[in-house]
Amino acid sequence: MDITETVLSTKRVYEGKVINLRVDTVRLPNGREATREVVEHNGAMAAVPLLDDGRVVLVRQNRLPAGGPLLEIPAGSLNRDENVEDCVRRELIEEIQLSPGRIHKLFSMFVAPGYSSEQIHVYLAQDLTPTPGVGDDDEFIIQEVITLDEALAKIDSGEIRDAKSIAGLLCVSRLRSASAL
Repeated sequence: MDITETVLSTKRVYEGKVINLRVDTVRLPNGREATREVVEHNGAMAAVPLLDDGRVVLVRQNRLPAGGPLLEIPAGSLNRDENVEDCVRRELIEEIQLSPGRIHKLFSMFVAPGYSSEQIHVYLAQDLTPTPGVGDDDEFIIQEVITLDEALAKIDSGEIRDAKSIAGLLCVSRLRSASAL
């Protein structure tokens, strides 16, 4: 059975700096029509910065939609037509003042495919060297360097609670357990 929906029309509702919002009218597989609200996003990257001694560098920043500060792996939105690996390097320098010598793609994931086109590409960043960087004017970030085991405990306790950080840290932990690191 084909479950594909066909877009019949699109109405652009909002165009912003970070997101756009559109409402699509679609034909369902059974022939009926429905509407879909879609948040358009250029995509993003996130990285697990792994120091030579096995510790990870996390960032704490306020996330208004989440109701306050979160402890996360560094992440950032892709600029239009920006290469993902270039974005990884740019964001790590901006947020933690470290430049990766090696980056390895772990996975890509949709954030909320029921209503958003945003896809996050998650990387492992290694061979990190201090590099002067200037963060965004509207971001206030505190760096926290902890062991991977401490990060996993913070997932278990609920202190780390955003999906990209949980998935990225668990993936790196799995690689460590498989001796792939």
